[in-house]
Amino acid sequence: MRISRNDMFVDIITVISKRSTCPVRKVGAILIKDNRIISTGYNGSPKGTDHCEDIGCQIENKACVRTVHAESNVIAFAAKYGIPTDGSTMYTTMAPCFNCAKLIINAGIVRVYYLEPYRLDDGLKALVHSDVGVQKIW
Repeated sequence: MRISRNDMFVDIITVISKRSTCPVRKVGAILIKDNRIISTGYNGSPKGTDHCEDIGCQIENKACVRTVHAESNVIAFAAKYGIPTDGSTMYTTMAPCFNCAKLIINAGIVRVYYLEPYRLDDGLKALVHSDVGVQKIW
């Protein structure tokens, strides 16, 4: 039986999250445009730096601050390779934090689907306030 695109994208972000290098939270994200994946990302240490799984997490306010969030990485990858994000849709395993929400808004992403809530809801509120569509999956 053929799965829906929505289910396929959820399966993909779940697999991508397994690449995360931070044991505190494993998050995966993709950007979709015209029903095609244009960028992928997961949370982890900045390129060329030590990974949390190797040297430990740097915890501040109940979160690891050593890592770059999956949502930021998916946007950064698109920017690095000149892939336009305007009008795209993001799928992510966790609702965006406030800082990621600001990047999503400025990147022109029009909709965000997420699996799990983030511990704070200020990111979701910022997206809704900026008319970015937000929907929890399942």
